[in-house]
Amino acid sequence: MIMNQRWWAFAALLLLAAACTPKTTEPVTETTTEVPAPAPEPEEDLSPCPKFRDAPSPDDAETNYVLYRDFLRAGDWDQAFALWKKVYAVAPAADGQRNTVYADGIRFYEYFISQTQDEALKSAYVDTIFSIYDEIDRCYPEGGYIKGRKAFDLFYKYPGRATKEEIYALFKESIDIDSLDAPDFDVNPMASLLVDLYDAGKIEKEQAYKYQGILRAMIEKGLKECKGTACERWKIIEEYTPVRLEYFETVKGFYPCDYYMDKYYPDFEANPTDCDVVRTVYSRLKFAECSTDDERMKQLIRIGNENCRPEAGKADSAYIYLREAEYAKAIVAFEKAIEEEESVEKQAKYALNNAKIYEVHLRNFPKARQWAERAAEIRGDWGEPYILIGRLYASSGPLCGPGRGWDSQIVTWPAIDAWQKAKQVDPSVSEEANKFIGRYRQYMPNREDVFIRNLKAGESFFVPCWIQRSTVIRTAD
Repeated sequence: MIMNQRWWAFAALLLLAAACTPKTTEPVTETTTEVPAPAPEPEEDLSPCPKFRDAPSPDDAETNYVLYRDFLRAGDWDQAFALWKKVYAVAPAADGQRNTVYADGIRFYEYFISQTQDEALKSAYVDTIFSIYDEIDRCYPEGGYIKGRKAFDLFYKYPGRATKEEIYALFKESIDIDSLDAPDFDVNPMASLLVDLYDAGKIEKEQAYKYQGILRAMIEKGLKECKGTACERWKIIEEYTPVRLEYFETVKGFYPCDYYMDKYYPDFEANPTDCDVVRTVYSRLKFAECSTDDERMKQLIRIGNENCRPEAGKADSAYIYLREAEYAKAIVAFEKAIEEEESVEKQAKYALNNAKIYEVHLRNFPKARQWAERAAEIRGDWGEPYILIGRLYASSGPLCGPGRGWDSQIVTWPAIDAWQKAKQVDPSVSEEANKFIGRYRQYMPNREDVFIRNLKAGESFFVPCWIQRSTVIRTAD
């Protein structure tokens, strides 16, 4: 159902006022004591919109309500809709305690949209859905909920009907009204729009920082307080939104040093002898302008100086730029080093360094793949470029879909292709490639997901999004 379950459970409490004669210790006299009249029962907390009791024939309205809902449960859309229209005309607020009639109206028109190819008719049905949303907000107001629902529908169901800025404004209003209690369905699309609009220069840094913080706080609160099926929804959100918000790590001064330190320094502690890790962590902390007086920075610098000095050669300046978090200059310097270097192994290494800069520091996956493919062309017997390409694909679930489900799962197919290619050209990386294949095989679509799309395992399939590669359909079971 499109409506949140809490709408269906919205019930008013009837307060009972008990009238009683107050106790007294005064002696009884012949004077007649006037007993106060019972306090009037307070008005029920009912919708201000037309209800069954307001209809010309309340009994008929209630009977039609029961009948249309029975037909609806039986899948008889025509009979149900004919009776629904009668109820909606006289008592759209039902008994005044639930928005069932409005919610069912949205359900009807969504069904009608699915049954026609007439774009003009579809557009009219969508107009009706949004007018019903407005009625719900007027007759059963519940904070920013309806604004969030409108934005959700515009984002996922009716693309092109509103601009990104307009949809973002609705989500923003929903969150501004309800803060951390805003609906969970606000979070993922709001994160996507926040990144896209900031990247397009349509949101200021201060605003982007404010709302990414609210989204993170909503996730923390949701995971902590959720119960039942709500927890599964919050887990899906947790797998998507933080990944999308990683984009802001590429924006100088967006996050404070503590953010990068908390996220990246543990990588160094877990792998202090891996020079790629040492360089990456130092570069991230340098980008964040972390103080070299910090003991953790001192430790990182000491290990780097002792164990991770690059060989003298054509790429000296490139490594300096990388260390100092000047990524654009580092990329240019590595490219120049490739042109000047005679060693094929070093040329390929420099190309892969650029791929890693685009992957880790700039979050530009198409460019990262481009440089990894160049490294593979330079040195055809090296599996590491394909390991990186596989990682790019496998981590694209939140970029190409909602984090789970079909669009996010199919990225595992080209990822596995890349890791298998890595083993094929370079047996020395087989252990690493097999580790990734084993980890991500479980995330492939299952047989049912493939079957309901009229597809078959083993068939060719083109993966869209930024990946744009043909692969082979596989199932997890």
